[in-house]
Amino acid sequence: MFRTRLRSPFFSAPQRLLGAVIHSKQRPRLTPSSCFFASERIMSDRKRKATSAAPAPEEPSAKQQKLPSVKKGADAGCCLQDLVDQQRSEKRGMAFNRKRVRFVSGTEKVKQGSKGVLYWMSRDQRVQDNWALIHAQQLAVEEKLPLHVCFCLVVPKSELSTLRYYSFMLKGLEEVAQECKSLNIQFHLLHGSAGEVLPGFVSDHSFGALVTDFSPLREPLQWLEDVKKKLPKDVPFIQVDAHNIVPCWVASPKLEYAARTIRGKITNLLPEFLTGFPLVEKHPHTAIRTAKPVDWDKTLASLNVDRSVGETAWASAGTRAGMAVLQSFIDERLKLFKTHRNDPNAAALSQLSPWIRFGHLSAQRVALQVKHCKKGSSESVASFLEELVVRRELTDNFCFYNKNYDSVEGAYDWAQQTLKAHAKDKRSYLYTREHLETAKTHDKLWNAAQYQMIIEGKMHGFLRMYWAKKILEWTSSPEEALSIALYLNDRYNLDGQDPNGFVGCMWSICGIHDQGWAERPVFGKIRYMNYSGCKRKFDVAKFERSYCPKTL
Repeated sequence: MFRTRLRSPFFSAPQRLLGAVIHSKQRPRLTPSSCFFASERIMSDRKRKATSAAPAPEEPSAKQQKLPSVKKGADAGCCLQDLVDQQRSEKRGMAFNRKRVRFVSGTEKVKQGSKGVLYWMSRDQRVQDNWALIHAQQLAVEEKLPLHVCFCLVVPKSELSTLRYYSFMLKGLEEVAQECKSLNIQFHLLHGSAGEVLPGFVSDHSFGALVTDFSPLREPLQWLEDVKKKLPKDVPFIQVDAHNIVPCWVASPKLEYAARTIRGKITNLLPEFLTGFPLVEKHPHTAIRTAKPVDWDKTLASLNVDRSVGETAWASAGTRAGMAVLQSFIDERLKLFKTHRNDPNAAALSQLSPWIRFGHLSAQRVALQVKHCKKGSSESVASFLEELVVRRELTDNFCFYNKNYDSVEGAYDWAQQTLKAHAKDKRSYLYTREHLETAKTHDKLWNAAQYQMIIEGKMHGFLRMYWAKKILEWTSSPEEALSIALYLNDRYNLDGQDPNGFVGCMWSICGIHDQGWAERPVFGKIRYMNYSGCKRKFDVAKFERSYCPKTL
């Protein structure tokens, strides 16, 4: 039987609030994460047994596309932006917490006689509220050097390389480049993998230090090693966790079993790390060698990506658009989060996951602004911060300390045993990847959720859990189920290819961060969900009418 008190990376509620903010004695209830499957760059096919992409279903009518477009321009999120600008200005000169830093190289001192400091931007694609860029600027100011930013653009030959993904990324980077120009910071778009192009770029420009941000995923970690091997030995290579509020290696030195084992550790560190940000200011030292201008439209048009997975109408890339969504969440949806977050028909979630996933918005900035909204929304603030901070940072912990984060081999022993014991159980339905990708199942709710993901690049958190668990129920093995779930999530969702996505699918299919439940066919002791349970939660028929075309 499907129970309401579930704990998962998608859906959570606090047993207590975070630090001074989080103190609640309520028992946890199921909550879809507002940042579910929330932020790094391109993942490889990761041994997924993927063949050719299936044809996309027909698009729904305009009436079916419910999501409003994000406002563009200077007026978007202007009130919140003014407040944030003031907060940053008040933090001028604040000390940088060096616990956010770890040295990748053996040397720590900026090379003397150099001509600049370089920030290699990767996971955190923004200028302000970026601890990595803040640290790079402070180093450059201290050494009286120009400041440069670069991004390494590479497009793997993969079904996950889509127009939807790269358009959102490049449009966000275009905003970054414009802001860098206004701040006398040079922005360079490099073409090729970091290991191939970055060491030579550092040497050619005589940079005295290289700073980068942090991702726990294997491809970015490999990029880090590739650069380290070829980087001049007298150039310090510095990594800053600009994505998590509490740096991943500070929050815990080991793999955590569940939210309950990491919550206290993060909570105790929040007074130290949940602080405001200083302003990234106009840089006082001008570079002699300037960056080549980028034709962003031409760059996007030149990429060899799958254009059948197109851009979405509801989400505009970049920090300005993300701030507008944050303001609308605080003003309109936050008060409903506690009571309506499990209802896919209700506008109660933050919708911020794409901007956090691409690093256009800092989760720390979101937490700072939301935690000031206690009046009339204290329970919603508590629930949201539990998801944004504890549950989201738990996913980085899992991926950083578990090399098999996207494999059944990465599951707990009890889960591997129960899945193996029931691997040959008879399935009531068996679907191929093509059937699932084109939303051709017997289940109208599942079809509607899949169709929403194909068209809009998003799926409600509650439904994502149901969606993933049904893939386990309808495929021939847990390995195939996990492969398909990761493929679909990472190909279509704007917040895919991210630790939250890996852990979300692992939670649904492999019981990660969960416990064993009553044994049943196919699932074994993995937590179960069914259609009737969804009907008790929300108006299923209404959601089906909204997103499931009659032709399906």
